[in-house]
Amino acid sequence: MCEMDDPSEQALIARAKEGDRGAYERLLGGSTRSASRLAFALLQERSDAEDAMQEAAFRAWRHLRNLRAGSHFQPWFMGIVANQCREIRRGHWWQIAQLPDSIPASTIDESTWLEGEDLRRAINRLPFDQRAAVLLHFHVDMPIDDVAAALGISTSGAKKRINRALKRLRPAIAITEAKVNG
Repeated sequence: MCEMDDPSEQALIARAKEGDRGAYERLLGGSTRSASRLAFALLQERSDAEDAMQEAAFRAWRHLRNLRAGSHFQPWFMGIVANQCREIRRGHWWQIAQLPDSIPASTIDESTWLEGEDLRRAINRLPFDQRAAVLLHFHVDMPIDDVAAALGISTSGAKKRINRALKRLRPAIAITEAKVNG
């Protein structure tokens, strides 16, 4: 899924680790679209997704030295975005707010989110770890290996999370398919 070839990406990572902000911005630029899609899908509120992205970008810059040699930037950054979204969801106001099952159509571009209100609701009810894995793989189109890297788990762990989520989602997928085909 990484848009840059490995040698040039590794050179940018090395320069960014040395404090080159331009190199970091180039790395970040290749990941922001996917990361924004993930943040919005996890939080479903544009301003919260923007806040999560800004904080994730700042944290990634501060902790860039933690990126292992030879690792790709995007899965590492996507993991930071997912964790930031989890922190926002754990925040006090998320725990006391009553969120509607459906989000007003004006806040979602159906072509960039998921089709079918039933499917969106079902995904929102998944445990966060399963939701993040499903959204990274299917919504952001990340390969399983990159999903695993983003979530800091093994490839088999990522597959298990996705399979468990898909089992929970089957009824909603069937409803959505029936509406589309009906």
